[in-house]
Amino acid sequence: MQIAIGREAAPEERRVAATPATVTKLRALGHEVLVEAGAGERASQPDAAYAEAGARISPDPAEIWGSDIVLAVDKPTPEQVAMMRAGAVLVTFLQPAQYPQLVEALRAQGVTALAMDMVPRISRAQSLDALSSMANISGYRAVIEAASRFGRFFTGQVTAAGKVPPANVFVIGTGVAGLAAIGAANGLGAQVRATDVRPETAEQVRSMGAEFIAPRDVQQEVSSDGYAKETSADAAAAFAELYAAQTAQADIVITTAAIPGRPSPRLITAEMVAAMKPGSVIVDLAALGGGNCELTRPGETFTTDNAVTIVGWTDMPSRLPGQSSQLYGTNLVNLLTLMTPAKDGELVIDLDDVIIRTMCVAHDGTTMYPPPPVQVAAAPAPAAQEAPAAAAAEPAAPKQPKPWWITYLAVVIPLLAFIVMSLTTPGSFLVHAWVFALAVIVGYYVVWRVNHALHTPLMSVTNAVSGIIVVGAILQITSENPLVKALAFCAVLIGTINIVGGFAVTQRMLTMFRRG
Repeated sequence: MQIAIGREAAPEERRVAATPATVTKLRALGHEVLVEAGAGERASQPDAAYAEAGARISPDPAEIWGSDIVLAVDKPTPEQVAMMRAGAVLVTFLQPAQYPQLVEALRAQGVTALAMDMVPRISRAQSLDALSSMANISGYRAVIEAASRFGRFFTGQVTAAGKVPPANVFVIGTGVAGLAAIGAANGLGAQVRATDVRPETAEQVRSMGAEFIAPRDVQQEVSSDGYAKETSADAAAAFAELYAAQTAQADIVITTAAIPGRPSPRLITAEMVAAMKPGSVIVDLAALGGGNCELTRPGETFTTDNAVTIVGWTDMPSRLPGQSSQLYGTNLVNLLTLMTPAKDGELVIDLDDVIIRTMCVAHDGTTMYPPPPVQVAAAPAPAAQEAPAAAAAEPAAPKQPKPWWITYLAVVIPLLAFIVMSLTTPGSFLVHAWVFALAVIVGYYVVWRVNHALHTPLMSVTNAVSGIIVVGAILQITSENPLVKALAFCAVLIGTINIVGGFAVTQRMLTMFRRG
């Protein structure tokens, strides 16, 4: 089938739906590729590069939009929809909840429309998730936009001329865009704080070197679909107090709370902006839906009366057109790979596939939006409940304390054993027994009480200890005492196994960080 990539109609849209690299992959699926002349010009992708990759260049928009499959970035214009033929397939961002008239026009035209902003959040669809790909770029670009308007370093410095404190960055919303912003700001040396109504994101924030903050005494509900849920009135008031306190301290505020198909929630009020420090910057990544800040002007950047700059660009991914086009083009390749199972150039629209069904908003003259709900395992699955509901509702029986004599024996028996050893064994053995007991206690706190993330670095230490044990055991293996010889042999064997296993695991971990 013929796949066509057109030039985006919106003058501010710099992205393109395919790059020369992705054209090669589309042709490997058995499809022919047609590219409109100048389609990749604004993304630094010349026509010659597409031609070299095997695409045919056409200057005729009618030929592009009359193809079997049309790949695009932005919504088509009414004129472009009119040029499409019945049975053709359109894949692009459609925002069907906000533009139902566009869905109706595509249905009336007999077009099969797949919305890239409707990819379900399931594991199998991660490689198609264009929203996440673009959000990743938006989060990174938000920090760059803030840095270009912030009058100081991000990182703290101590110089002969004085001390420069690090910038304080506050990120609201820790989805893909928020985490990307945290990573970029942290990489520049800023002190980063972040918050989210989803408590399960706290560990991700901390793993990136930022501080996760949340209101006290507020019960937060774990997300079941990867998106934030509407909070209660009490929780909303508590978060509002948190936003007010943090924005007053922050130098840079980045908001990312966007809900697909709905207006963006208002989180930063005009009063909060008025309380911010002069020279502060707000980057509102939810500007396309109206903005998280009350003063945001979608598509504009301006400075308030108290010298706070508010960035409301709605085209953040388009401001890195080369990278965003490559990522988006890869998402499209992964989708077409799913829909071309035989790699013979024949597209299969399988509406029994949950991914295709969820993305499909119009097909064969029928409106397919909204799709049936998809259960997404974004939160840890609850423990299996095999007991009847009535039994589950009963209060748990109080835990019975251990009998007193168990604790008594746990103390008395080792004490008696120590007294017997001190009376019947040489003094040198008693010294070794003390050393062994202390070594057990120290080893417990050094190894078992250490965070699991540090176990691999500790392996080098255990290898060194095992090496000392092996050397000591070799010196004792020539003893005339059969018991000493047997113990020395066991020590050599176990210590060697520990060393070999430790090096094997360490080597396996190191290969994960090597290219190629």
